[in-house]
Amino acid sequence: MKILVINCGSSTLKYKLFDMDSQKVLACGLAERIGEPGSRFRHQAAGREEIILEIDLPGHRQSVESLIGILTGSGRGVISDVREIAAVGHRVVHGGENFHQPVLVDQPELQMLEDCLDLAPLHNPSNLTGIKVCRSLIGHAPQVAVFDTAFHQTMPEKAYLYPIPYRYYSDYKIRKYGFHGTSHKYVAGRATEICGQGGQTRRVITCHLGNGSSLCAVLDGRSLDTTMGFTPLSGLMMGTRSGDVDPSIIPYLGEKEGLGPGQVLEMLNKKSGVLGISGLSSDFRDLERAAAEGHRQSRLALEMFNYRVAGSIGSLLPALGGLDLLVFTGGIGENSPGVRAGICELLSWLGIDLDPDRNLVRGIEAGISKPGSPVRVLVVPTDEEFMIARETLHITEINNK
Repeated sequence: MKILVINCGSSTLKYKLFDMDSQKVLACGLAERIGEPGSRFRHQAAGREEIILEIDLPGHRQSVESLIGILTGSGRGVISDVREIAAVGHRVVHGGENFHQPVLVDQPELQMLEDCLDLAPLHNPSNLTGIKVCRSLIGHAPQVAVFDTAFHQTMPEKAYLYPIPYRYYSDYKIRKYGFHGTSHKYVAGRATEICGQGGQTRRVITCHLGNGSSLCAVLDGRSLDTTMGFTPLSGLMMGTRSGDVDPSIIPYLGEKEGLGPGQVLEMLNKKSGVLGISGLSSDFRDLERAAAEGHRQSRLALEMFNYRVAGSIGSLLPALGGLDLLVFTGGIGENSPGVRAGICELLSWLGIDLDPDRNLVRGIEAGISKPGSPVRVLVVPTDEEFMIARETLHITEINNK
């Protein structure tokens, strides 16, 4: 069974085509600069070199049409006919409270997705466009929406409500939703598989650390709390995002700098985090090199990031009543031994005993704590696209029964 996974951004379309029988990727790629000059496809079929195709892509419909042509074309194609695609899985950033799990998208679900647009105005409109286009062009295949927020719908009220007048939740659904749920679900499940089911693997904290970062407290496979909130701006310090700050900063800076609330929020989203502190880069590789060369603000940015991640790990412990597994994933979590070591050093009191040699791994599954460490520490590369494909297969099978 072949499943196409699509992630539509405002000017991009990422995709992977899976053969779920063999659990292998047949092809993957990215359409870039949709609706802009210089649009193109980066496409790679399994076992072949990546190719770059300069194609005029005025919109997402033309992008999906071109994708179908690439997947079925002679020479670079991997299927003979589009009808080989049995289902399409779509990443959707925000499902609000409407969606607690992936869903088969039909007309009622489309309306419910429309109702969620104002919760994620930067992402959901593009996600919805991708679904509509695929329903039109790949209409024989079931369309399944998989939500970043769905995994966190198991959080209890005490974790997801904000201490503001309750009617703002009742009237406007202002609450913590959490994000990166597909990644957290995948790596928590995979870590438990690696370590084996049992009493010593029930309590897991997953650390999705990348340009966007969040933590999740997982008990018996269920999310009990997470660091991101109503939007992906809250929680940890990130590449360009501030994470949690005193909300009074917004009107204060507005008055001092002559900025509107939207301008301050743009600064908090795009000019803060390690970029804002270092004044150099949001890329941790740049910061680590600069810090090694004596750049004080880069070193400070890394120290702040590690400190805030460690503190947030501590804040999640009451949800679990302890900790069995600490799991690192995401571009930074998978590839920065220095960041992992800095975080774990601050948590040694918790029973984390990192093995310096094992911690040198990058981008592969590995246990990186010493034998006998009360808390086991792992690196598990995330695979959100495969998780979406697996969820899509499950929903499709249920609906075919």
